[in-house]
Amino acid sequence: MDFQFTEEQLAVQAAARDFAQSELWAGVIERDEHQKFPAEQIKKMGELGFMGMMVSPEYGGGGMDTVSYVLAMEEISKVDASCSVIMSVNNSLVCWGLEKYGTEEQKQKYLPRLTSGEIIGAFCLSEPEAGSDATMQRTTAEDMGDHYLLNGTKNWITNGSTASVYLVIAQTNPELKHRGINALIVEKDTPGFVVGLKENKLGIRGSDTHSLMFTDVKVPKENRIGEDGFGFKFAMHVLAGGRIGIAAQALGIASGAFELALKYSKERKAFGVEISKHQAIQFKLADMATNIDAARLLCLQAAQDKDNHVDYAKSGAMAKLFASKVAMETTVEAVQVHGGYGFVKEFHVERFMRDAKITQIYEGTSEIQKIVISRELLK
Repeated sequence: MDFQFTEEQLAVQAAARDFAQSELWAGVIERDEHQKFPAEQIKKMGELGFMGMMVSPEYGGGGMDTVSYVLAMEEISKVDASCSVIMSVNNSLVCWGLEKYGTEEQKQKYLPRLTSGEIIGAFCLSEPEAGSDATMQRTTAEDMGDHYLLNGTKNWITNGSTASVYLVIAQTNPELKHRGINALIVEKDTPGFVVGLKENKLGIRGSDTHSLMFTDVKVPKENRIGEDGFGFKFAMHVLAGGRIGIAAQALGIASGAFELALKYSKERKAFGVEISKHQAIQFKLADMATNIDAARLLCLQAAQDKDNHVDYAKSGAMAKLFASKVAMETTVEAVQVHGGYGFVKEFHVERFMRDAKITQIYEGTSEIQKIVISRELLK
């Protein structure tokens, strides 16, 4: 296990850090306050190559490894988790899924525009009664010969109103259960497809989360990803990689909050000295730094496993489980270090605390990660 970064990986990390500090920091509180989608920032991220990092240059991507992606995700998330979740969905779920399992025609049609940031994608699995349980799809895709007729509702969809391309998981053959599920590519302007109201969320408020409704939506057969019945496996493979991106997001949220707490502890005085000189604060900082380093190593291990074509189901779930826990605990402690100022928006740490919670929920709750880990251990 070698985590000595290459010059290229360090350059990607530096570029992401510079972009986050120069382009994302200034307006992040306003975007959070007003639930403003970072359209201009996402467009620039596409121009810089952050929206299709792991896609082959043949399709307009950066051709980078997963380690580089994790490094970039951490730096973006240190400043704006809303931007990083948009980046994560586009990279891990949409672009990677299309390149890995799509037809050549599908790749040529969608990937160049997705990787450039001209358009963004959305992954549509969760439903009102089927969140983490991907086998319980109520959305149906009836086989009509040359097309599918799509009906149903999807919930909690990131990039719900801003995406142009949607990967929709739906049930075609209920009698086959999870083996009868398909993954379909649906374009936004397709008749019968309606975007519901935007969710008013606790955190990651700059990203848009919506319900989606499909009523007799005709989806051509050529828009199916993989063979008939491959949809469940497609979703599981895509989500396994998505966990690495969310783990990196959680890591970045924790790192960003820690850096602010460390800086504040050296400036704020209590009882005549900087609070960093009080042992109670030192203990908090030590615990935060240790947990963040441990989370980072788990993220890098999962990324390296994926790059080395090693089964990363367990390492990805471990990284997501632990990093999200660290994000929640670290941000709470960062607020505590700031005292009353931690409760004030202009000091940022309360936003990090709100953003951290979702990392324990999406891409499968902490309990789901434990099921994945234990299943791998018991094989």
